[in-house]
Amino acid sequence: MSRRLVNVTLDNLGDLPRRCRGCVFWELDPVAAERAAESGDPALEKEAWVSSTLLEWGSCGKIVYVDGTPAGFVLYAPPLYVPRSLAFPTSPVSADAVLLMTAHVLPEFSGGGLGRMLVQGVAKDLVRRGVRAIEAFGDLKGEEGGCMVPADYLLAVGFKTVRPHHRFPRLRLELKSALSWREDVEVALERLLGSMTPEGVLRPI
Repeated sequence: MSRRLVNVTLDNLGDLPRRCRGCVFWELDPVAAERAAESGDPALEKEAWVSSTLLEWGSCGKIVYVDGTPAGFVLYAPPLYVPRSLAFPTSPVSADAVLLMTAHVLPEFSGGGLGRMLVQGVAKDLVRRGVRAIEAFGDLKGEEGGCMVPADYLLAVGFKTVRPHHRFPRLRLELKSALSWREDVEVALERLLGSMTPEGVLRPI
């Protein structure tokens, strides 16, 4: 069984789940997202966002492949590049943090260490850039298949609430050092990624 971890690029963007490929929940503000859904092409909007973020900031996601089949992914970016991050009652994301937008591992690949691979890739990337923390808007309803990470999962793997809310608390995970990632946080976030079940199926191009 071969495993390969790569950065999200325009060339492999089509390997995201169909639902995620055409979703611009995070990439556009609420008004623009609704407009794109009604009269535009959300997939093109997502492609434009990835292109712009790659050019201006760099890697903003990872995809893990098993024997050539996409098995999971994670997307992340500074809040400046995530318009939806300003729409929450617990906004804004801290200036020293990167926003964990969404993450999924296919259930048939869970338990195989793919979550660890994804997290190691993200950790190395962010630590190299001098990022101090990851933040996320949790969903206390914990709806599966949505664009947000359930708050209970975030709390269970070490995130701390920095701004409480009855539905969308903002949580934070400190990146104290690369060593702490390897020993503690990677294991915790692997549990998070492996517990999330996306709707639909990841399909290769």
